[in-house]
Amino acid sequence: MSVHTSSKISQTGKQMVQVGELFENMPVTRQHWKAGLALFFSFVIEAWEMMIIILMSSSIGKDFKLSGVQIGSLIGSIYLGMIPGCLIWGKLVDKIGRKKSMIYSLLLYGIISLISAFSGSYDMLWWLRFASGVALSGLMVATFPYFEELLPIKARGKATVYLASGWPVGYLIAIGISYYCSGLGWRWALAISSIAGLWLLVVAALVPESPYWLAGKGRQEEAKDVIRRLSEGKMATLLDGVELIVEKAKEGSFLEIFKGKYLRPTILQLIINFCFSWGYWALSSWMPVLLAKKGLSTPAGLGFMALSAVFMFPGYMTSSYLTGKFGRKKIMFIFVLLAAVSGFGFASSNTMTQMYVWNFILSFFSLGAWGVWDTWMAELYPTEVRGVSYSLGSSAQRVANAIAPSVIGAMLAANTSFMVTVSFISVFLVITFIATLFLKEMEGEILH
Repeated sequence: MSVHTSSKISQTGKQMVQVGELFENMPVTRQHWKAGLALFFSFVIEAWEMMIIILMSSSIGKDFKLSGVQIGSLIGSIYLGMIPGCLIWGKLVDKIGRKKSMIYSLLLYGIISLISAFSGSYDMLWWLRFASGVALSGLMVATFPYFEELLPIKARGKATVYLASGWPVGYLIAIGISYYCSGLGWRWALAISSIAGLWLLVVAALVPESPYWLAGKGRQEEAKDVIRRLSEGKMATLLDGVELIVEKAKEGSFLEIFKGKYLRPTILQLIINFCFSWGYWALSSWMPVLLAKKGLSTPAGLGFMALSAVFMFPGYMTSSYLTGKFGRKKIMFIFVLLAAVSGFGFASSNTMTQMYVWNFILSFFSLGAWGVWDTWMAELYPTEVRGVSYSLGSSAQRVANAIAPSVIGAMLAANTSFMVTVSFISVFLVITFIATLFLKEMEGEILH
């Protein structure tokens, strides 16, 4: 096993090697699988926390006698919290590290989620959901960049898309908890969800800190120890007499990613994050109501959503295979385009069979595209600003998440037709696939 070392010599007389070069020929080991499992379930937690309030919104609405606008606002409260949360955690991820950020995020989330189960009023629940969003943001901005910084280049695309498939798992868990708690009430659902905060113990045990981040902080021996651990000792000899380096940028600076070569990808990823998130979340957040408008009962609606989640898995698996073969750009473009087409097909459905078919196709392509995007977005920037860049993109997603439920709620309150509502949502997917054409392909590129 070899590595292409830089010709530069450090002040200490050691050969300078980009951390990313060590991942070109690194084998996939059991350590990658362990870290992947821990981070996979972290994304599962994120997904089910986002969905649980939607699925229990009817129960909460009855308990607090809420209007449709108030329910929409409550659904959006966690995303409003994620907007400042992503910006705060984005700087912390680059400052204190990926691992500590995730551990602290899970701890705070578990505590706040448990307290929210005892909310005595709508206002109290709203603000606790807002605080939960702030806490959970650490998980959101760290998980994907963190995982990519632990993976060999040849496995990075496929493995990160597999990580993204934690979304439907969390979706299904949320549906299961909602069904189980239908007779117990929403408080039990939130209390059960809070237990997920204990996953911090697994992250602490199984996931090493990013060697890119450690090298960027000058913690050479710790970075080398992580490389040895990940390669299970197979790369130990390559680390003798070398100094690990990463591309330098102003640490954790939001201003930095709006300068020079970073400006173009920053603008494009903000457009994609906002529009793609709107195109997905505006539909998901009101799916139970939209299905009810089509005549489905609550149990039938949950069944419809569960089957849709199942169809997300082959979408992830397919996009994972194809992105490794054809690259990020082609697969992202094709999958978002077909998601937009299927969205319009779902909007124009006249029978229940057509609704099922089009929504399953939408789930397949939309979530497959999300898997590619979660991978691609984290690859566009160097280590020193990867956290803030990912957090800014995540903030754009949460702005869409926060606004979309209220806008669609207002459209439904105005008796806007099913077809017009869903078609309006699908327009945002059209904007998304156009924007992807102008981003740099990152398949096979080393991280800096």
